[in-house]
Amino acid sequence: MSIIISQNGKNAKRIDPASFGKENYLQQYIYENPESIPLYEIKEDIRLLILKREFPTSSGPIDALGIDKDGEIYLVETKLYKNPDKRLVVAQVLDYGASLWSTSLDFNEFISIIEDGVSKNFKTNLNAKLKQFFNLDDDGINQLLDSVQKNLNEGKLKFVVLMDKLHDRLKDLILYINENSKFDIFAVELEYYKHDNFEILIPKLFGAEVKKDIGVASKSGQRKKWDESSFFDDLKNNVSPKQVEAIKKLYQFSKDNADDIRWGTGVTSGSFNPIFNKISNKSVYTVKTNGHLILNFHWLNDLAQTASYRDKLKKGIESSTDLKIANDYQDKFFEYDVETWSKDIDNIIKVIKSILK
Repeated sequence: MSIIISQNGKNAKRIDPASFGKENYLQQYIYENPESIPLYEIKEDIRLLILKREFPTSSGPIDALGIDKDGEIYLVETKLYKNPDKRLVVAQVLDYGASLWSTSLDFNEFISIIEDGVSKNFKTNLNAKLKQFFNLDDDGINQLLDSVQKNLNEGKLKFVVLMDKLHDRLKDLILYINENSKFDIFAVELEYYKHDNFEILIPKLFGAEVKKDIGVASKSGQRKKWDESSFFDDLKNNVSPKQVEAIKKLYQFSKDNADDIRWGTGVTSGSFNPIFNKISNKSVYTVKTNGHLILNFHWLNDLAQTASYRDKLKKGIESSTDLKIANDYQDKFFEYDVETWSKDIDNIIKVIKSILK
């Protein structure tokens, strides 16, 4: 497959696929650009933080180890198609997972290895990085690390295999494993193009199409599908009646104006995520059952028109509410507790309305 690029509708050029060259380059690319793994097709509001490259196990080093805000652990393995052991890549990542799980009784050692990687690559400590990346307070960090430890102890890991080309036998194997196991393994095929100083990556995810039978999934920590009823039942246990009314107002506005509302799949907390197709095919904001509001600026970067709405959102929120947004907001998420944002609910709705017009 080739792609065509042009500038202002002129000087169109055909760009043919390029090669990553060496696996080490692909590993470094993923480490520095984890958003190139399309995990948002599995869980829309996901942010993956790669904490350590070459994480050591008794079976060999894991190319990359990362976590998300729910404490789910991702083992990422990269393999180029020309690699002679490409058919063994699934067995390899499962072997790494088994080795990692066997060390889970010593969580302090696990964290010590992570701390070393964070210190070397981010020049900070683990708690500070988690706080900055996921916008968490101290309690949130403790909850996140508790979830990581629980998932590690139970061997609940997610495996991601990245290759420049996936053959059908590997796709079939991944679908079979996901259909008949308690864990998840995903494959990502990466189309790679280069033009001058620009790199273009087109990721395709395989394995997410399998919907596990409830009898296969583990009962403890099983993710659930939230809806309007369960969301507000949980919400009223976490916030005041006045704050519930503010969130209901935003939800009703979302129902009346959004093209779709996607519900979260959190184990202990839910969320709703409105999709306004005029702005983006991803959610502009997220509201959680703990009352928190998240402005998803990071999702609004894929097109020039989408970015213009992103900038209008920032300007409108800053001019009409007391919510603070940093200058480097373009690729970040900003989360506000219910006491901070609910008093500005009418102005927040006005800002979204003005953008939709």
